[in-house]
Amino acid sequence: MKVIFLQDVKGKGKKGDVKEVSVGYAQNFLLKNNVAVEATPAALSKLEGQKNRQAKDAAEELEDAKKLKARIEELTVELTAKSGEDGRLFGSVTSKQIAAALEKQHGIKLDKRKMDLPDAIRALGYTNVPVKLHHDVNAVLKVHVTEE
Repeated sequence: MKVIFLQDVKGKGKKGDVKEVSVGYAQNFLLKNNVAVEATPAALSKLEGQKNRQAKDAAEELEDAKKLKARIEELTVELTAKSGEDGRLFGSVTSKQIAAALEKQHGIKLDKRKMDLPDAIRALGYTNVPVKLHHDVNAVLKVHVTEE
């Protein structure tokens, strides 16, 4: 019996897979527990429609990320901080502060966890901060730290 899996089933298949399983297993476990549905032509066309919609949504998401990348790479975020001699900061500038300044200055709301800042900024001047917008799209945000 051919079934379409609605959930992942260990050792049998993943969500969205169409597989051939024994009739008893399908009737007594998969269908009974709403883990799978029988692969009728209507169910197969519904599955195909869902896959097409997911592909379209993924393409739109990628396009939005590319537009945001172009916009982010043109910007420079200005921050001020107290500093001592030779340009060293008292404290540091974190990705949370950069995200807040980006939203305040340019109106772009970005999650601080998307900023790939290995260590906080501890010196005055320009710093390039890598930003992961999508698993295929990375941008570089310029951050300028000046003395307060």
